[in-house]
Amino acid sequence: METKEGSKDNAKGISQAVISRLPRYFRYLGELKDQGTERVSSQELSDIMKVTASQIRQDLNNFGGFGQQGYGYKVEYLYKEIGRLLGLDKKHHLIIVGAGNLGQALANYMNFERRGFLFRGIFDKDPRLHGTFIKNLEVMPMEQISGFIRTNDIDIAVLTIPKESALTVADTLVRAGIKAIWNFADVDLNIPEEIQVENVHLSDSLMKLSYNINRYKNRGNHVEN
Repeated sequence: METKEGSKDNAKGISQAVISRLPRYFRYLGELKDQGTERVSSQELSDIMKVTASQIRQDLNNFGGFGQQGYGYKVEYLYKEIGRLLGLDKKHHLIIVGAGNLGQALANYMNFERRGFLFRGIFDKDPRLHGTFIKNLEVMPMEQISGFIRTNDIDIAVLTIPKESALTVADTLVRAGIKAIWNFADVDLNIPEEIQVENVHLSDSLMKLSYNINRYKNRGNHVEN
């Protein structure tokens, strides 16, 4: 199930477009908090984030508003509340499937741990990697993945494997009781709707950049002519 812009959160009818903006609010509020800012208005947030003030108010009103007319928002309170909405007041246990360059880079990225996302294991089918360590994680064979998920209360699996293997591995993860998949494999997964999936297609992002470069280049040529 890939998150779609127009889809709704089943519990509250909140669009995924709104939910997708929550991490940005959290990030910018964190920066304001670190700077010692105590209050911020929707207009001030708008100037920083390049989102309209009315959009910010509409987004936050989905969750209760958090602000007062003429007073604005308490930065630290709003930061904590959005963190709670994002589930960052809890610890999440993750595994990585695929010990290649991308899997290694993710395992070594310290900011995940600061947000409560804790890597507990890493798996690969290559026997030459078994028993080696990435950061403090021993690379384990794929045959052990189901038992590891069940005995270590794993919430999220990160797929950094070729698309040829991703569908089979995803089925194994679902049967083992995984709750969510962060999918870097270049393929869309067809799995039960209750399993949360976030697809990250790196090549799609590059193609979007390429499109915009080409569009602005053509616009410049058009102006010159």
